[in-house]
Amino acid sequence: MDRTTAWALVQEYTTKDHLLRHMLACESAMRAYAPKFNGDVDLWGVVGLLHDFDYDRYPDMNDKNGNGHPLKGATILRERGVDETIVRAVLSHAPELTGVHPNSDMEKALFAVDELTGFIVAVTLVRPTKSILEVELKSVKKKWKDKTFAAPVRREEIEHAAAALGVTLDEHIQTVLSAMQADAEALGLKGNPT
Repeated sequence: MDRTTAWALVQEYTTKDHLLRHMLACESAMRAYAPKFNGDVDLWGVVGLLHDFDYDRYPDMNDKNGNGHPLKGATILRERGVDETIVRAVLSHAPELTGVHPNSDMEKALFAVDELTGFIVAVTLVRPTKSILEVELKSVKKKWKDKTFAAPVRREEIEHAAAALGVTLDEHIQTVLSAMQADAEALGLKGNPT
């Protein structure tokens, strides 16, 4: 599946801006990680873009009948003839629900960047300028230590995912942050510099 087709699918199923931004952020992060693992940048980007495409319509992650995220998304992708590599990667970002655990570097990267992108957005949005271009690694690390900030983010899971990729937490945060900064305008995070 190419990027144009993937984006059309995302837009068909998703209307909420914050979800679109999340998928675009994951795409950016995945594109940044692909060369580090000799991965196909376009494939990794499409996986990041698609991983939550069904969430807006099918948010019930506890639906055991396959009618919730991400199981419903996998069904839709298969019905559309999407390569099983992409389907498996989408399923692997929620192993506790799907039973599909991240094995490949691409799957591990998706699992590692998923929640971190949201955390970085949260760090950005509490800044007066709301500009990701002003966020630094130390800003993210400071908020990381504050367990009341973005409390639902499973920090320990992100730390384990970074280790599974063979990178330190600092390297992981910087890779994702830099990727998102490079796409600040598309992510709507360029802000209003004072």
